[in-house]
Formats: sequence, C-alpha cells, structure tokens
Amino acid sequence: MSDHAARQASGRYVPPPITGEDYPLSAEQKSLLGLAEELGRTRFAERAARYDREASFPFENYADMRDAGLLKLCVPKRYGGLGADYATYCIVSAAIGRHCGATALTFNMHACSQLWSGLLADDLEMTADQRAIHEQYRARHYRRVVEEGSIYAQPFSEGSAAAAGKAPFGTLAEKTDGGWVVNGRKIFASLSGAAHYYGVLCTEDKPDRSMRDTLYIAVPADAPGLSITGDWDPLGMRGTVSRNLVFKDVFVADHEQLMPRGVYYQAAARWPHMFLTLAPTYMGIAQAAYDFTIAYLRGEVPGTPPVKRRMYPTKQIAVAEMRIRLEQTRALFLHVIREARIDPPKDARLRLYAAQYTIMENSNDLCRLALRTCGGQSMLKSLPLERLYRDSRCGALMLPWTAELCMDRIGREALYEPGESDD
Repeated sequence: MSDHAARQASGRYVPPPITGEDYPLSAEQKSLLGLAEELGRTRFAERAARYDREASFPFENYADMRDAGLLKLCVPKRYGGLGADYATYCIVSAAIGRHCGATALTFNMHACSQLWSGLLADDLEMTADQRAIHEQYRARHYRRVVEEGSIYAQPFSEGSAAAAGKAPFGTLAEKTDGGWVVNGRKIFASLSGAAHYYGVLCTEDKPDRSMRDTLYIAVPADAPGLSITGDWDPLGMRGTVSRNLVFKDVFVADHEQLMPRGVYYQAAARWPHMFLTLAPTYMGIAQAAYDFTIAYLRGEVPGTPPVKRRMYPTKQIAVAEMRIRLEQTRALFLHVIREARIDPPKDARLRLYAAQYTIMENSNDLCRLALRTCGGQSMLKSLPLERLYRDSRCGALMLPWTAELCMDRIGREALYEPGESDD
C-alpha cells in the first residue's frame, strides 16, 4: 500500500512528508527523512513544550540523534559518516524542525561544522599545503563526532556588523607557538553549556585587520579561559540556550582549525547557500502550523474534544490561504536547496535571498493564520501553536541574513553589477 493510500485508509489526517507528496527523493534520502520524521513524531514533539517552558537544552533529543547516527549526518562517508549532501541536510533539518524548532536550530550549528569543513571546503581553492593540513585537521574533528558522539556549536554573533559580513569579527586570535590565543565575546551562542566544541569565527590579530583574516577554529568547551555568562529567558527558541561565551586568553591548538586560515572568507563570498541552513528549521515550523490547523478543524488533536469545525466557510477560506502560503514557501525552499553550489549565478543568488526572506516571514505568517483560524484554544500552552508562533517570529532576526539584510541585498544586487557605483 502506498503512503498516500495508507493515509486515506486511516480515516484521519496524517501529515505528508516535509517535501510534500511524490517529490523525487533517492532511497537514501527517503530513509534519512523517515528516520528524522520518526524521531520527531515519537520523541521530540512530546518534549518540546518542556524545553520551551524551562528554557532548557534538548539533551534527550541529542542522545536519540546520537544513537540513531544523525549526529554524523554531514560527515563524509569516507570518515564513517552518513555523507549527506546539502539538499539532504536541509530536508532532514526541516523534518526535525516540524517537531521541535529548538532541536533543529541547534542541530544546524552542529551539522554545519561538518558541512562547511567537508562538502563546502572541497569546492574551495587551496594550496596543496593547505589542502593537506585541512585533510589532517578535519579527520580529527570527524573522528570525534563519529566515534565519541561529540557535539559542535557555531557561535557567530557579537552585537556588531561582523555577523552581517560588514566588518571583521571583534573576537581576535593571536598566533603563538603551536596554536592561537583567543580573546573576545560571542552573544546568542546556541548550545552554550551543551557543546563539546565551539566553532568560533574570529579575526587573526595583526595590523590592518580585514574580513579576509577570518579564522574558523574549534575551541574545546573545557579550555581554560572560556566562560559562559548571562541569563537566558527569550521570547522563542528557548531550548537553544544561547547564552554568551567569553574568551580570556584561551589557547587553542593549530589542529583545532575547521578551515585553513583565510579560507572562510572565500567560502562566504563564493558559497552563499552556506548561510541558508537556518531556514529549514522554519520550513518545518510552517508545515507544523498547517498540520495542526488541519487536525484541529477535523477534531483530531489528541487531548481536545473531538469537535469538528471544518464545515464553516470562514475556516475553509482560511485553510485555503494557509495552503497557498505553504506551497509558495515549500516550492521556493525545495528549488533553492537544489541550486546550492560554489559561484552561483546572479539570478540564483537573488533567489537565495528571496527564499531566506520568504521562509522566515511566511513561517510566522502561517502561525498567525493558524492562531486566528483555530481560535481561543490555540492560545493555551497545552497546545503547540503559541510556541510555534513565538519560535517562528524569531526567524527574521537571525544573522547573517535578517529580513532587512535580505531586502537590502536583493535591492542592491538587482540594480548593480559587480564593481558598479554612482560616483
């Protein structure tokens, strides 16, 4: 029996895959997507409210992902990983986000540490010496993930223009014998206190520093001089536990580099899809809002009275509006993740910014429509909609591509060719 026939036979609304029905997936992609959906549906969803209420990290979910092998999703197969490509990572992440936004958003930080140092780095230009040392260093990082189940984070923001790509990072790394001495501060550092290694973007400390001097290096969580500060009580994405990291004369060995010195700048300029990896979480939230609304209007939400509300024309029109918004969002999402590659043409870059903006904004708009359509019950914390709404509202604030920065890039790059000015 096909999946579609099984859903019809159940007599209840059974949510389709995050990619929609009949989207072309390889056997491997179907398997990974099914694994993520199974974990999300049977384990992550039931814990999400507690993590949100307590603003606590989803340690149990990470234990489940470790046991299932998902922590090594983006580690290349030759190192013992699952070898997921960019598009596969995105659909798996969206499937997780459908059930627990905080788990998906933090998983992004972990998985991208391997995606950037693996698939992306293989496309970048390096000298033979750089390539050889990178191969040696990343093998060490991958071994930690595969054999030890280590978790990597990716602290980015500093409260300055650096995270938006407008200035060098204020966190500095000074070269010393055998490594680097790191000083600085990162804010909104997801997985603070949960990660074993923090993949820190910092600037090599030398005269006339520029963005070309960005260093990408993993700081061990137990490194002397590294501390975690500040409270964590935000509007949404509370389970990410994104407190502050402070680095005070932290020594980090050379072999902790995730990319050779200076190569990150090339990646940021030539592989722009690397910054879309936050968006799958919000694609999942958008789908979750729609799924809940359908189940609620059909009287099929567990723990609520089996009262049908689907016969009212106002509800049907609202669902139609939600479906249209969802299909627009998903179509753009699935299109751009297939286009990810080095040096994409201008049209693909503009579509990429448009996808980031659309996914983040439409996710929250779908949650808004769901709240209005389902009515007063949807405000209750015993149901997931109010959490989905709060989590989705945070998407447009995420650096390096906030909603405003996406608009700025689209307008500027649409009107100007490289090197053009009005001077």
